[in-house]
Amino acid sequence: MVSSNDLSGSKTNTQNKKSFYFDRWWLLLFAVIVIILLLIIFKPDPFRRILFFVSDGIGVTIYTTLVSFILVLIFGLVAGLGRISKNPILNGAATVYVELVRGIPLLVQLMFWYFAFPSVIQSLGKFLSFEALSSYRANPILMAIIGLTFCYAAYMSEVYRAGIQSISKGQMEAARSLGMNYFQSMRFIILPQAIRVILPPVGNEFITLLKDSSLVSVVAVADITRRGREFMAANFIPIQTWVMVALLYLVLTLFSARIVTWIERKTKLER
Repeated sequence: MVSSNDLSGSKTNTQNKKSFYFDRWWLLLFAVIVIILLLIIFKPDPFRRILFFVSDGIGVTIYTTLVSFILVLIFGLVAGLGRISKNPILNGAATVYVELVRGIPLLVQLMFWYFAFPSVIQSLGKFLSFEALSSYRANPILMAIIGLTFCYAAYMSEVYRAGIQSISKGQMEAARSLGMNYFQSMRFIILPQAIRVILPPVGNEFITLLKDSSLVSVVAVADITRRGREFMAANFIPIQTWVMVALLYLVLTLFSARIVTWIERKTKLER
């Protein structure tokens, strides 16, 4: 016969095991970092020079990705709510936005925002005889963030929509029966549950966005990829240059993946 003390002790042991859980894939991240350190120690020319040259691009890549992702979460939620709205105008507008954006490659969209959009602003300024608009010059990082946000918000809206629709309709009905309106029900009942469901795909979207941020190098943003291309053009050593660039991206993506896994585990422990 099992006593309550035995059950509580078993539960405590299980919790202790979970608290000491170690994600072994951190070892892969550490291995990549060790490889980078070995390269710059035993082969400082050219690997150390490459690392110093592209180091400022690391900050630009992280900044562009983080700002874009925060905006993607916000505008993706708005578009996702529009997709499930019963209002035909909101639903139609959100659906058209998602279908159009998903049908155009990200690289083409980035080029539009950097090259075409400023021309539209300048033409509008000339038409309105407004000097500030007619002399508008695009900021590369700003246009890159807008392009990434505009594109990825469409994909994120589908993630939100799937997460919200996975919650039982009875949850909404129960919230409304308690006197909550639609927005209160969404904020306090539906969205908190949906966020738990969509954490894995949201994490995947962040990692994909981090990798796709390399495309902003074509619109004059001095990220890791562009700095690597500049170093290669000046020194004519493509193999070493792109090996170092690839390793740096690998460190960023592996670290991001581990953080996403940690967040997922913490939310599961709270259930």
